[in-house]
Amino acid sequence: MGTVTYLCHLSMESRASMASSPGALPYYVALSQVLGLMVVAMTGAWLGLYRGGIAWEDALQFNVHPLCMVIGLVFLQGDALLVYRVFRNEAKRTTKVLHGLLHVFAFIIALVGLVAVFDYHRKQGYADLYSLHSWCGMLVFVLCFVQWLVGFSFFLFPGASFSLRSRYRPQHVFFGATIFLLSVGTALLGLKEALLFKLGKTSNNLNGHSRPGDCWELAVGEETMAQECVGGGLSG
Repeated sequence: MGTVTYLCHLSMESRASMASSPGALPYYVALSQVLGLMVVAMTGAWLGLYRGGIAWEDALQFNVHPLCMVIGLVFLQGDALLVYRVFRNEAKRTTKVLHGLLHVFAFIIALVGLVAVFDYHRKQGYADLYSLHSWCGMLVFVLCFVQWLVGFSFFLFPGASFSLRSRYRPQHVFFGATIFLLSVGTALLGLKEALLFKLGKTSNNLNGHSRPGDCWELAVGEETMAQECVGGGLSG
């Protein structure tokens, strides 16, 4: 979790510098997308080369879980946070719908990953929710659902008044960024857990197989900082 704290500190510094140079926005957006796609590609490569691939059967079913969580809760959720910053000159209704749809896609893909790991545990006879990563993951998943549901009620459902939306908006932005950082921290925690379970404590194995994991962590950290730099203008 120290990685997330470090990222929070760096993102606050980056937001201040970005506020003084809005012309850098397209570069931050492009960087965040390149790094995000790199993280997804590295996850697929790691699962394919070091964990046997992906399938909805046997032991390979577990590998559906990390791929879906990275695509849904890291890449797509991060992009959803950028919508209001990137398309700030578009119609509010359009950006609201796009923001909500990206969160829906992220939630559905994450749900597939969640079903995959629970079904894998059931088939293998393993216990559920036995680690810190498991509980953090469930917390993030529930928070994502609650955040979307409340956001839909306030900003897309026609019943909420303008004053009520205005009062809730800062909290919605804060909790959205917080949930994203929690998602990244949980993903990093899950990678460490997977490496320890797969490789054990043999130093030779760790030296040979943990390097892709280290590169993945670095890429996730860089993507998170880029996303936070762009998303720093959400409240503006």
